[in-house]
Amino acid sequence: MNKTININLGGLFFHIDEMAFQKLKRYLDTIRHSLSDDSKGCDEIIADIELRISELLSGKIKDPRQVIGEADIDEVIGIMGQPEDYVFEDEPLNDHQKYSTQYQNYNQKKLFRDGDDKFLGGVAAGIGHYFGIEPIWIRLIWLLLAFAGFGFLLYIILWILVPVAKTTAEKLQMEGEAVNISTIERKIRDEFQDVSQRAKKGFDEASEKVKEGFKDAKTRVNQNQIKSGFQEFIDVIGKIFTTFFLVIGKFIGILLIIVSVATLIGLGVGLFAAGSLDLSGFDWFWLGDANFINTTGLPIWAVSIMVFLLVGIPFLMLFFLGMFILSSRSKTPGRITWYVLLGLWLITIITTIFFSVKQSANYAYNGSFIENNPIELAQIDTLSIAMVDNQDFSNYGYLRKRNGFKRVYTNDNKAKLYANAIRLNIAVADGDSSYVKIRKEGQGRNRALAQSNAKNIEYHFALNGKTLNLDGFFLTNDGLNSIDKVLDITILIPKNKIIYIDKSTQSFLRHIENTDNTFDGDLPKHLYKMTLSGLECLDCK
Repeated sequence: MNKTININLGGLFFHIDEMAFQKLKRYLDTIRHSLSDDSKGCDEIIADIELRISELLSGKIKDPRQVIGEADIDEVIGIMGQPEDYVFEDEPLNDHQKYSTQYQNYNQKKLFRDGDDKFLGGVAAGIGHYFGIEPIWIRLIWLLLAFAGFGFLLYIILWILVPVAKTTAEKLQMEGEAVNISTIERKIRDEFQDVSQRAKKGFDEASEKVKEGFKDAKTRVNQNQIKSGFQEFIDVIGKIFTTFFLVIGKFIGILLIIVSVATLIGLGVGLFAAGSLDLSGFDWFWLGDANFINTTGLPIWAVSIMVFLLVGIPFLMLFFLGMFILSSRSKTPGRITWYVLLGLWLITIITTIFFSVKQSANYAYNGSFIENNPIELAQIDTLSIAMVDNQDFSNYGYLRKRNGFKRVYTNDNKAKLYANAIRLNIAVADGDSSYVKIRKEGQGRNRALAQSNAKNIEYHFALNGKTLNLDGFFLTNDGLNSIDKVLDITILIPKNKIIYIDKSTQSFLRHIENTDNTFDGDLPKHLYKMTLSGLECLDCK
């Protein structure tokens, strides 16, 4: 049976047994004796150490009536460090030196794991302190090494071999600071500032529970006996879920950083290349098939900058959000920088909307133009239908229907838009005359301009002997409209006329009526007779 004592340590109330009290008193007296004879500096240091000890002891109290024992004091002393860790210098001191007397100047930085800023074991934070680098960058390096296959194993090895910084002296050594009175005082103040409010609040709540407990002690004892096992189970489950969601949160932070960095790099490289080629005079936008024309007059390099700001700024914010999720100590831009980025992003949105409306206005209306071109087939017993290309324009290895368009130049060096989006249909004519019906479509700011653009589409065909050669492409004036629709061509053949469908038409045929329900792609390379029900194959098996 030990005698208990009530003490006020650092402004907080504790129950402590007599032996533990004597040990704590000897510990504080030894520290006080080790300090200089400057009572002001000594008292401030002792006060900070008492605050730190009270914070550590309050974290051990699970019941307001709990008594602090010798084991608790030994654990706190182990964390705070023994007074012998600091060797007092015997040389005479002036007034300034008395306040900043050094126990021992450990100014050599040592590698420890940081238990206060850890994601798993504090290895990355400790390495960051050692090399003077933000822990977030070390964690990213670990992530890359983990993908390489050996990062995880190396992290586990360092976790086992590198000790964690527990005492104040070890934390100062980890950060490469001298271990002296002033640094200990500053370190203790910094640590205590983060937890003092939480400790006082928790102790106030505990004191309130003590008052309630004295009112109905027997009832509380019975309830605690009944609920203790269940409460412990609930606490374990809560810790498991808390750890799980913490890991998920860290994973989300890493994912945000990876996605944002990859997006920013991709945007930067792609748009920089596009803008550079445009500034250099390269006709980069037309180096392949496209389905869009920039009719706003805005240079491509300006469009690249707008796209980078419009997409890049949100992903930059996601990057800093991911860094904050990984470590709340990560440095983020100040408020002024955020305001500048937000203002720049809003200006970019407004500019993008303006030019988007201007671009869309050029395609606001659709217009069409239909040509009916008669062809003479009276002297032809079998008509062959084929599609031809112009190699001066296309340079394609073979002719087929393609979406999109590209810029080409005619013999008089005029820029035109070349497209292969053609649908070919073969149908029965109403009478004995044959026709090539061409339906053209265009777009513009108004209906008149849209119809004029449709009319200006250039398309040609020719009857050479027994073969009707149809162009497998059409041309339109550069910058007039976007070619997002096809050119419809219908060949109207009289009843009982014999035709041969060439293989070159295979990809252009659409919805050809025939008596055998043959697929459009299977129609070429056969003879057909035109009937009222469609084409009738004459040489099919």
